[in-house]
Amino acid sequence: MTKKIPDGYGTVTPYLVTKDAAKVIEFLQKSFDAKETHERMMKGDIVGHAEVKIGNSILMISDACEHAPAMPSMFYIYTEDCDALYKRALNNGAKSLQEPADQFYGDRSGGVEDLAGNKWYVATRKEDLSDAELKKRSEEFQKQMAAGKR
Repeated sequence: MTKKIPDGYGTVTPYLVTKDAAKVIEFLQKSFDAKETHERMMKGDIVGHAEVKIGNSILMISDACEHAPAMPSMFYIYTEDCDALYKRALNNGAKSLQEPADQFYGDRSGGVEDLAGNKWYVATRKEDLSDAELKKRSEEFQKQMAAGKR
């Protein structure tokens, strides 16, 4: 019997339509240990469809075309050591958006931008917060933002 959702896929699978998909895949492999899970479908030099796995998540990717223009996207990757992953991404050509720092919501996170303009935030959970504590910290953060302290 055919499975309605294939093994290894979540209910929602991101699909990245980008410029220079082959270079983005290479960046993902070097920076985030992405593994290609299917042979690339190519149209000459153009990636018609590829799939990579980062950790336990599948990302579909292709080059932009007339019917599917490039749409830079933003991704959030949980990892054991966001500082190390951030540095690897920079060493592989990413541009820094935000150095890793502890955040009010319990994560330590930082961000980079790849050569195609996609944003990749890397995070490590530092604290598990109750809804009440998260609300309290969020309100304090908003006050600091309004006062120009952040």
